[in-house]
Amino acid sequence: MNDLVVRDDLSVVAVGTGSQDFVTIKLAGQTLGIPVLAVHDVLNAQKITKIPLAPKWVSGVLNLRGRIVTAIDLRNRLGLDPLEGDKQSMSVVVEHNEEPYSLQIDSVGEVLSLDDQLFERNPVTLDPRWREVSRGIYRLEGELLPILDVDKLLAFETQGKAA
Repeated sequence: MNDLVVRDDLSVVAVGTGSQDFVTIKLAGQTLGIPVLAVHDVLNAQKITKIPLAPKWVSGVLNLRGRIVTAIDLRNRLGLDPLEGDKQSMSVVVEHNEEPYSLQIDSVGEVLSLDDQLFERNPVTLDPRWREVSRGIYRLEGELLPILDVDKLLAFETQGKAA
C-alpha cells in the first residue's frame, strides 16, 4: 500500500506512484479539476441569502451546519453566461484565507487520480478565463482538464480597490 503526502497546494500525492487526486467539476461545458483535499463539501442547490452591495459575482451567503459560507457564482466571476433556464447549480465548498466559500458550479463529476508526468503548464491557446485561474492542465482523452488554483480564483481582496 502506498503512503499519501499532502502538498502545500492541497493536492494528494501517492508516494511511489507520482499521482494526484482531483475532484472534477463542470462549468459552462468545461471540465475542471480541484485538488481533492481542497474540497470540504459538495452540495446540491442551496437557499442563498442575497447580500446588499456585494460584487455581482457574490450570490450571497448560505448556512452550512451553523457556519456562514460566502457563495461565489463562478460563471459570473469568470465572465461566462448565466446558467440556462431553471437549472440549479451545485456547490463545492473550499477554504481560502481560513474562510469557507461555496463555488457555484454546473455539476460535479468524479474523482480522478492523475499521473504527475502528465501535468503541463497552461498552453498559450487555453481560454484566458481558464488560464488566469488555473495552475496547469492535464490532457485527458478528447479534452483538457485545467486544474483550478483556488487561491487565484478567490484573490478578489486585491481586485477593485481604489488607487
